[in-house]
Amino acid sequence: MNGAESLLETLGHNGIEVCFANPGTSEMHFVAALDRQPHVRGVLGLFEGVVTGAADGYSRMLDKPAATLLHLGPGAANGLSSLHNALRARASMVNIIGDHAGYHRGLDAPLTSDIEGALRPFSNWVRTSPSANAIAKDAADAIGYSLPGKISSLILPADTAWNTADQYTTPPAAVTPPSAAIDPAVVDAAAVRLRDSGPRTAILLGGRALRSAQLEVAAQIAAATGATLLAETFAARTERGAGRPTVTKIPYPVEPSVELLKNFDAFVFIDAKPPVAFFAYPDKPSVLTQPGSMFFTLSPIGADSLQTLGALRDAVGSGTSETTLAEAASSSSAFPSVRAELAPAPVPSGTITVGKLAAWLSGAIPENAIVVDESITTGRDFYAQTAGSQPHDYLGGTGGSIGWALPVGAGAAISSPERKVVVLESDGSGMYMPQSLWTYAREQLDIVVLIFANRKYQILRNEMSNVGVPAFGPKAESLLDIGNPDIDWVSLSQGMGVPATRVETIEELDRDFRSGLSDSGPRLIEVLL
Repeated sequence: MNGAESLLETLGHNGIEVCFANPGTSEMHFVAALDRQPHVRGVLGLFEGVVTGAADGYSRMLDKPAATLLHLGPGAANGLSSLHNALRARASMVNIIGDHAGYHRGLDAPLTSDIEGALRPFSNWVRTSPSANAIAKDAADAIGYSLPGKISSLILPADTAWNTADQYTTPPAAVTPPSAAIDPAVVDAAAVRLRDSGPRTAILLGGRALRSAQLEVAAQIAAATGATLLAETFAARTERGAGRPTVTKIPYPVEPSVELLKNFDAFVFIDAKPPVAFFAYPDKPSVLTQPGSMFFTLSPIGADSLQTLGALRDAVGSGTSETTLAEAASSSSAFPSVRAELAPAPVPSGTITVGKLAAWLSGAIPENAIVVDESITTGRDFYAQTAGSQPHDYLGGTGGSIGWALPVGAGAAISSPERKVVVLESDGSGMYMPQSLWTYAREQLDIVVLIFANRKYQILRNEMSNVGVPAFGPKAESLLDIGNPDIDWVSLSQGMGVPATRVETIEELDRDFRSGLSDSGPRLIEVLL
């Protein structure tokens, strides 16, 4: 067995089921090894950002890693934008990056680069395998370290792939490091604060704390203490919709965030950290909480948020004299939580506007859908309006690198083939990785894409005002407008193999969207604004 074959056997043995790939010459032995490993599916992306973005979406849904296969430093560099988002999403991922053979590196061939140096800012763990015999152990270490919610990057020189792994016998098992410990003293201090001043305390949830099981416990604590549940602005995945506990998301703009957070002088962080402004702005605060606010970090990033919330519920109950929360927890009626009710579907009509879109979407999301939202300015009201939609998972932006929704949608669809994926994408962001559509078509992924075509970078127009630029001239205007020529998303999509239509009214949108939901396979709808 050669090194590449030992790698694939180790991946399959440790539960890696998908390898998103854009390989080159140095990875050919790994590509060949896929044919001899029935447990690992290969999925081709035509750009490395699609590959790493799809692995991000896959992990967000399954809480387990996929592998990626990338070609040397430049190939890995093409995937760094999506890797940045995946890192912020706390996704699990195992990147396999080929390199020149060890004896070839010193010749400074054209593709030679510092791959480790390029990957370190976008990975939690980086290693280069020194030999074919080391690959299996290094791969198992990479998989183990990626759980839960971390990025591993393993660099494999080409000769380690083709050389014989003569010391290899069986695939080693991945060992997951222990999660961050919960400090009981901090839990007790937060419980005292909640009992004494719950209404002035916010429980800020992020990461996996926005899953249904955690939300149920958090809602019980909030209902019993008067605390408010908040969600991080940029959450990787939130389980929400009718029947589930509601959470207020901290807004993106500085002013409404400050206005919301001034209601609290203490914050309990569960898989979250103190909120700050996305950018620095003249005459606006970077820290969004009030000066002197108390912070209780109960569940550090990566800790077991469900265990932490359970401990907090018990601690709050242990100080209640009349009837403890722990006892009341046995009765679902003892903890009335604020839950979203299925909202009656509004019926807008006529020409499409931003307000009508939000109202229409609230009734259009199908039950158990995965909604991937990068609608930017067009979708500023989507999150609030869909709180009472059918139960669904909502995948949001995390790291700020745009163009993520199309590839993340691919990974989500591959992870959950029994669920409909709805991708809400702006036209400017969509042009960063439209190659995702080709993968949709090849894999026949069950995805409906809505492209909101306002033909401008509207978010940047808004940011011009936010940073204090009162007006701009024709040169600046040309850099914020993506018309002239208009991008023809219907032709682009059809050229990638995905059927597409263009709509200009709510009635047309509803008709084509429901047609897409009724069919399997991908569909794109360009929504003109």
